[in-house]
Amino acid sequence: MKVLIGCEESQVVCKAFRLLGHEAYSCDLVPCSGGHPEWHFQKDVFEILKKEKFDLCIFHPECTYLTTTGNKWMKPEFKNRFPNRVQQRQDAINFFIKLTKVDCLKIALENPVGIMSTVYKKPDQYVHPYYFGDPHSKKTGLWLKGLPKLTPTNIVEPKMYIYKNGRKDSMWHMESLKLSAEERRRIRSQTFPGLAKAMAEQWGKLMINATGFE
Repeated sequence: MKVLIGCEESQVVCKAFRLLGHEAYSCDLVPCSGGHPEWHFQKDVFEILKKEKFDLCIFHPECTYLTTTGNKWMKPEFKNRFPNRVQQRQDAINFFIKLTKVDCLKIALENPVGIMSTVYKKPDQYVHPYYFGDPHSKKTGLWLKGLPKLTPTNIVEPKMYIYKNGRKDSMWHMESLKLSAEERRRIRSQTFPGLAKAMAEQWGKLMINATGFE
C-alpha cells in the first residue's frame, strides 16, 4: 500500500507501516525527527495530495486550537492575551474538515477530545494507548472513512499520577511538564508505538484493488 501520514514529523506511524513493507511517507511543514528524511515530505500536505495518489491517508491535524482544554483561552478575560484565538480556532476547524474531503478511499483522522465532536461529528471510536500495550491514558478520537475500527491488542493498566485531592492525571502528561513548551508540544503530539503498530497491522493488511479494499 502507498500510505501518507499527514501532520507527522515524528514518523512513528510512518515507520510502523514501513516495517510491514508498505510504501509509507510522513508529511509536515517541519523537518522529521524520526531519522528517515527520505520518507518525509516537508511540505503542505495538500500540495502532496495534488500531485500523488495514496491508498490510505492518516492525518494528525494540530490540536492546539481544537481541544476542549483550550476552551478557557476563548474567554473574554484572555482576549488581549490571545487576540487571534477565535480566528486560529476557525482556521484549525477548516483545516480538519478539508482533510476529511481529500481524494482518498481510506482516511483516518486522529485528535484528542475536542470541539470537532460537535462542530463536525462524533468520532467513530475513542482509543487509549493502554489499549495497545503502552501503559498510558490519552483519550483519542478516530474519524474513519472506509476503514474498520481498531481492535485493542493488549490492554494494560495505565500509569496515573494522583493529586492530594484525589484527582488523577496521566503520568506521561505530568512528566512532559518538565520539558520546554516547544518540546512538550512535540512530545504530546506523538502517537504511541502500540497504537501506531495496531494501525499498520490492522489497516495495512487490507489489500486494495480498483474498487477499494477486499
